[in-house]
Amino acid sequence: MRRRLINSTLAVVLVVIAVFGVSLVIVETRTISNSAQESVDSEALRLVSVVDSKVLEDVALEPDVLAEQIGANRYARIVIPGRAPVEIGKRPTGSVIRSTVTGEQGETVTVEESRSTVTDELGRTLLIIGAVALLAVIAAVLLAVRQANRLASPLTDLAETAERLGSGDPRPRHRRYGVPELDRVADVLDASAERIGRMLTAERRLAADASHQLRTPLTALSMRLEEITVTEDLDTVKEEASIALAQVERLTDVVRRLLTNSRDPRTGSAVVFDLDEVVKQQVEEWRPAYRSAGRAIVRSGKQGMRAVGTPGAVAQVLAALVENSLMHGGGTVALRTRVTGNQAVIEVTDEGPGVPSDLGARIFERTISGRNSTGIGLAVARDLAEADGGRLELLQAHPPVFALFLSRVAREREEPAKTVR
Repeated sequence: MRRRLINSTLAVVLVVIAVFGVSLVIVETRTISNSAQESVDSEALRLVSVVDSKVLEDVALEPDVLAEQIGANRYARIVIPGRAPVEIGKRPTGSVIRSTVTGEQGETVTVEESRSTVTDELGRTLLIIGAVALLAVIAAVLLAVRQANRLASPLTDLAETAERLGSGDPRPRHRRYGVPELDRVADVLDASAERIGRMLTAERRLAADASHQLRTPLTALSMRLEEITVTEDLDTVKEEASIALAQVERLTDVVRRLLTNSRDPRTGSAVVFDLDEVVKQQVEEWRPAYRSAGRAIVRSGKQGMRAVGTPGAVAQVLAALVENSLMHGGGTVALRTRVTGNQAVIEVTDEGPGVPSDLGARIFERTISGRNSTGIGLAVARDLAEADGGRLELLQAHPPVFALFLSRVAREREEPAKTVR
């Protein structure tokens, strides 16, 4: 591209120089020739007037005196009737410029000049024109090289940016070049890079959330199937199979929620639901896991409450908190329900060491974990809570108390608080 720009610019300059240069040479040639002819004519007229005065006075013509009236490189011949011709200067050879004038006394004056003087002056003029044309060509080449670099370098840089985008590096470069068209291309590439970056982030987040969120329902489902395989009681098999089917439905809901949140994290499907059923479901699902770990999980607090939210999302939030207590906590895990103002609160607490002091509120940030875990569970739980208009907070670090706040719908009759193991 640089070569094309340079060649095209140079071609334009050469055409302009050719057109104007040839015209200028023609004009200058005519001007110099006419000027030389006019100069010879003028000297011939001046010389004939001097000769006229000499003839009238009957004075002898002195060549030295007459030579002062013409140029040093010119030749003059004066012919007077009845007298010998008078010659001044050396007669030029070859092509000449000639002017012949007849005086009032019948004398004839001829002035000649070699055309080589005109050729020499024309050569000097052509040399000046050629030097100016050469300077114009050099300036055009330098300007073309500068302009080519100015245009080609940004295009090379934009090509590298596009190649980086294609190779999976979506970082925008935010470079501008002072050329409106190129800056527009750079704006489009930067906007594309930002969109690609958001898409890649969303895909990575979806993959991480899916691997984390599907693990808990699959683990619970696996435990129910194991219960079915080791028992021979038909009623127990039916009960466990019913629970397993419910967990399959939960698994389907988890997948749907993940896909929905991947498109728009703010999307929610909040409804009025029975909070006791969700809490009871989580206690029953996690009880075998806690029993295997030699620990207990209980629920207590006000019952008969109804809240606004997505039951599946609330179950996932509680599952994340219960699993977090199972992995990092200790002793008995308690799910307590209470009312504060127009909100229903579900607290999850255990008897473990709690949240490290250096983490604090950062415990909800992605990749933040106190004990070599993924650091995704609590972040996803907070996102799910906020998607339905609720919020998830750490009320106390030692011992840990996590609280899920949901909008509450009052019932005509709410049961008093009690503890269920």
